[in-house]
Amino acid sequence: MTRETAEIIALKALAFLANSDGLERFLNLSGLDAAGLRSRAEEPSMQSAILDFLLHNEELVSSFCEDEGLPARDIHMAQHVLSE
Repeated sequence: MTRETAEIIALKALAFLANSDGLERFLNLSGLDAAGLRSRAEEPSMQSAILDFLLHNEELVSSFCEDEGLPARDIHMAQHVLSE
């Protein structure tokens, strides 16, 4: 898993959350508002946090993986790469 691929997965996950009820939950848990999230969306630590949030919700991660045609393993790997 390259860093670039991990970043792409994280940004796709963010777009997925924005089109579901997951984004509001993520914002509430992170303490961010939409503007703060937009300004930090390209930071590896924020991308890692987005994937971590997704991984802790089985329904969301299953839906995301199905929509993107990705195995859940790829989400774990991307989160690991971005957390380094």
